[in-house]
Order: sequence, then C-alpha cells, then structure tokens
Amino acid sequence: MPVTLSATLAVNEALAERRRRGLPVLPLGFGEAGLPVHPAMRDALIAGGGNNAYGPVAGAAELRDAAAGYWQRRGLPTDPDLVVAGPGSKPLLYSLLLTIGGDTAAAAPSWVSYAAQAHLARAECLQIPTAPAQGGVPEPDLLAAAVRSARARGRDVRSVVVTAPDNPTGTVASAATLRRLADTARELGLVVISDEIYRDLVHDDAAQVHSAAEYAPERTVVTTGLSKNLALGGWRLGVVRLPDSARGRALRAGLLGVASEIWSSPAAPIQQAGAYAFTEPDELTERIRRSARLHGIVAREAAGRFVKAGAVAAAPQAAFYCYPDLEAWRGHLAREHGVTTGAELTALLLEHYGMGVLPGSEFGDASDALRMRVATSLLYGDTEDRRAAALDADDPLELPWIADQLDRLSDVLEDVGPGDAADGPSDAAALRARTA
Repeated sequence: MPVTLSATLAVNEALAERRRRGLPVLPLGFGEAGLPVHPAMRDALIAGGGNNAYGPVAGAAELRDAAAGYWQRRGLPTDPDLVVAGPGSKPLLYSLLLTIGGDTAAAAPSWVSYAAQAHLARAECLQIPTAPAQGGVPEPDLLAAAVRSARARGRDVRSVVVTAPDNPTGTVASAATLRRLADTARELGLVVISDEIYRDLVHDDAAQVHSAAEYAPERTVVTTGLSKNLALGGWRLGVVRLPDSARGRALRAGLLGVASEIWSSPAAPIQQAGAYAFTEPDELTERIRRSARLHGIVAREAAGRFVKAGAVAAAPQAAFYCYPDLEAWRGHLAREHGVTTGAELTALLLEHYGMGVLPGSEFGDASDALRMRVATSLLYGDTEDRRAAALDADDPLELPWIADQLDRLSDVLEDVGPGDAADGPSDAAALRARTA
C-alpha cells in the first residue's frame, strides 16, 4: 500500500495555496501550536550556534540528563543512558516500530502517522474502535480480542501505541483505563509506546495526567518533544525514554542502530537549546501554562460552536483539538449536498468555504463516519504580535481576529447544516461568495 502525503501536511498546503490565490481560509486542519518562540529559547539556540560537530547518536549527555530530570519530576525515574534523542518524536516513533518489528495496534481514531508508519515498516496497524472521550487508549478488551484474532491469522503483533493526551480528540485517558491497558499489554506480551507530546498542555492545572509507564514500567516506551508545549515544531527535537529492563536495553541498542543510519545525531544547536528547555526554568513553565490556558479556551469554544450546530463533541481537556461528530446531519447532508462520507464533507467545507479540517477516516474511523478533527491553534493570529496578544489576553475570545474566525465557523456550520432549514432561504450564495 503506497504511503501518500500526510493528511495534516496536505491540508496545510491546500490552505496555503488558497492564501496565495488571495482566498480567505479558516485554518482548522494543521496541528501546529501557533505561538511565538520564547525569547529565552532564541537565546539558547544562538548560544549553541557555534557547535557544528557530530555528537553521540543517542544525543548529548546534557540533553539526556535534562530529559531524565523532566520525567523524574513527573514520577517516572529515568536513567539518562536509557534516553535517546532524535530530530523530532515522529522519526523516533518510526524508528521504534522498525526496531520492535511486527505489527502494531492503535486506537481508532488515532494520529494519522501511526498507521502510515506501520505501512512504511511493511507491517499492519490494527486500529481498535475507541470512544473519542477515551483519550487515545485503545479499549483494552477490544485490543485483546483484535490481537488474538490477528495472531490466529498468522500476524505477529508486538506493540500498541497510545497517545496521552490524545490527538485527534483532545481528551485524556483515566488512570483506570491505563491500568487495564497495562494488564492487557503484559498478558499479550506487547510493548507499549506512549506518545506524550501533549502531556504539558492539559487545560486544567489541577488535572492529573497519567502515563502507561506508571503501570507497565518494564515494557513502556515514552516519547515527547518540544514542538507542542513550546511551539517549536520547526526545530525538530524529540526524546524517547526506554524502560529500565532487559527489553528496554535491547530496544536502545536497536534504536541506536536505526538512528545511526538515518540521522547520525540530532542537530547540536537544537540539542543545546533543548537541554535548557527540559530543565524547565520558571520562565518556560509559565509560558507553557499560559499556552495551555489559551488552547483550552479556544478549543472549548470551537467545540461549543459545533455542539450548538447539532454535533456531538467530547469537551477538550488538553492540546488544541476537538473531534465533533455530525451524524445528526446525515440525512440533510445527503439530500442537500450529496455528502455521505467524512471525506466528502471535509472536501465540501474546503472547496466552498475555505475551511480546512480532516475527516475521521484519516484517523482510522470508517469512511462513512461524519466525524472530523478540528485544530484551533492557528486561529490565534497571522502575525507575531497577534499571537503574543492572544497568549497574554485575559479573554482571547474578545480579540477581534479570533472572534471573527470563530464567527465564520458558526456561519459555515449554519449554512452547511440543517439549522436554518425551517427559517426559509439561507444566505448560502452570499457566504460562498465571501469564502470561495
């Protein structure tokens, strides 16, 4: 099966092309954190700019020590020798799949790249139907049944990927769910890969985020990076924490072998800046706290606009996503727009309204599911000044550029959906003239 351009990158490029043509866009498709670089991180990068030597494949000792401290403060004692750095958590995840071998499993819905990376590794990804509010953890009983069925067919399933907190739903798994997952993974002999890139972006300061590594420490690999919490997607730095066990040490050896043949070592100046970030100085933790607050306010408001239009959507708890389900619109969409699948719905939204979102089918949902991932983090403004103002605002929803985009979302939903059907003719022609 050929692997095509990642859906998240493809929608971003489609929106960029509309901008080049002078057409308005409603950018809700790309999972970029959408905030300025903290000045302290700029300074740290500049300070490392003279470092142009290859370093250790696993990453600089300073960075690995700092990452170990980061996990230690989250209740996960970590040996720096079991930390490996790479050019983003995404290549680390792929390298882990190559190293572990065999097939993997993930929730449905789950981030688009898990299944694609499995296919690149010439493996299968079992996508386990999972409630959108379950926080990116496959339902353990269904996971066990799917793995046993696959093994009965001769498949070699060796790992399960979880996302905590979750992309695409913006929800957080409970401790009870993770305990059940740990028991299932142990019973089936699975390695757990816990993608925790959004761990620091939980909206409620009092909320607890748990890791599968708390409940299955001997078999859980944890990945994270700086692209989401510090909005450094373009810097490309990730780290992986391997379990302190014979399995973990074997994984380290294999992972370093893969890394040595693909990226040699992460970029040295980025590693130096990353070491500073993972020590979590007060100025950065305060920025992350304010970022999480902003993400929560805007994501919850967007989810609320969908609910008001008739969708079902779990309340976002972390990151900058919501995952509305428009099943209630099914008959209307088929009659009025000829739309029967999620891909047709999101194509309609993009082509007629410039609204970029991704269909649930990209995340493992059925093709006819009318669910979509909505990413709200590019609504904060199109200039550094506006994004900084959004970060500092007491109520970012009062900023006119954010309010205007959210109002456009409501207008699009009203026009496409059945909400105004009983009120006579809609202003569809006028709205499309403004957006197409």
